[in-house]
Order: sequence, then structure tokens, then C-alpha cells
Amino acid sequence: MYTLCPNRSMIADCKTKVDYYRIRADRIQFNLSKSKGFLDLPRESMPRERLLKEGPEILSDKELLCILLNTGIKGKNVGALAEDLLHLLDRIKDIPSIKELQEISGLGESKAAAITAMLEFGRRRWIQRDIKLQSPEDAYSVIRHYADRRQERFLCISLNGAHEVLAVRVVTVGLVNKTIVHPREVFSDPLQDRASAVCVAHNHPSGKLKPSGEDNEITRRLSLAADILGINFLDHIIFSTEGYFSYSREGLLETSKKH
Repeated sequence: MYTLCPNRSMIADCKTKVDYYRIRADRIQFNLSKSKGFLDLPRESMPRERLLKEGPEILSDKELLCILLNTGIKGKNVGALAEDLLHLLDRIKDIPSIKELQEISGLGESKAAAITAMLEFGRRRWIQRDIKLQSPEDAYSVIRHYADRRQERFLCISLNGAHEVLAVRVVTVGLVNKTIVHPREVFSDPLQDRASAVCVAHNHPSGKLKPSGEDNEITRRLSLAADILGINFLDHIIFSTEGYFSYSREGLLETSKKH
């Protein structure tokens, strides 16, 4: 049995180069098999294989980032690295700097630069244009990719007078089942966007779509604040991976102002 050559300079000590690379590949595969994450899944369930078979639309944000990152580092697999990156992207409102990205353990200068370039290119070429919100379904389609987050995200969609999407932002990131929202935080960016209308939304990690008393109070406060600012408050949507609840569709927006 041949032993693994410790470095390339010692390949000659192996019987053949083929033996060296075969043994090295076996070792790498063994080490990978001990890590947790997407590597534990059947091959056909891995992000890249699913993308090739079903298309990118079917993948979660985390899975898309896993494909872009390609690999993790020792002690931190690509799934964990993608989760940390996703958390950063949800927290900040603009494209992160190289320095901010490098604060994530496992993201070196090269990967951070590649991610920044990808985000900037996407912003230039495919930033949401000509998306018009005519129903709660339209709004849900814009924000549904946030549904798998483990913590609540409170989102605000800025719209122009024709109800075309100007921007979609994460306002706050909350706890597992609670987020704290202030009207000042919600409307600061729409005012800069010169938005004529807004639609707000937040995910329920529990999957339950029934609004809580807190949800009703937040809706009431935001609706009243929008009236004062002269901004049309279109809807508050509570959503999960399974569907959504719309205050507008249920006729609760006007009711919420009276309580």
C-alpha cells in the first residue's frame, strides 16, 4: 500500500504520479464526507445539480450563494459560509465593501472581490425594473425568497405613482419570532426614493400566517404615519414558504386605523 506524498516535491517517492493523485483524491473525499451541510445530501439534491436540472428559480438564496462560493474552508463548509454571507446581505442596505465581506470568517480577498463584482454587475444589469404591483400576489412574488429565513425580516417595497417597484429593502432583522419596527426606520428610505406608495411585509419563520396583536398594532401605526407623510400605504403582507396573508385583501387596513 502506498502512502500519501506530503507535497509535490516528493511525488517521485510514489510508485507513479497516478497513485499519488488517486490517494490524494481519496483522502479529500474522506475528509469532505465528515463535514456537515449540503455534502450530506444525495448528489441530485445538491444546489448545482438542482440548478442544472430545474433552473435557478427553484433554488433558495442560500443555495445560490453556495454555488457562487463553490467551497468553504477547513472547519466551515460552504453552507455555513453562505448562511453568514446571506445574513450580512440582509442586514446592510447597499452592496457590501470588500472590508465588510472579509469580516466573515472564510471569505478572503479573492472571494470577497468576486462577490462584490457579481453584486455590482447584477445591480447594473438586472435591478428590478418594470415590476408593477397590482395585487398581493405580485408583492409576494417579489419578496418570497426571504421566506426561508430563520429570523424575521421586516421589508419595505418603495413604489412610484404607477405602483412600479423602485426598491426592496430589509428594514430590520428580528429574533426568531419577533421584530421591532419603528415608522421612522420604515419610511426613511421611501422618502429618499420619492416614493408615492409603499408595501411592507415580514416573514413568519414558524410558518403560521395568522397576524398577531403586535402585527395589527404595527400595521395601524405605519398606516397612520403614511397618511401624515402623503404616501399610499398599499398593504402589509405576512408570508412564509407556504403562502401569505394580506391585510389589504382581508379588508383590514381601514379597520386597523380605527383601533
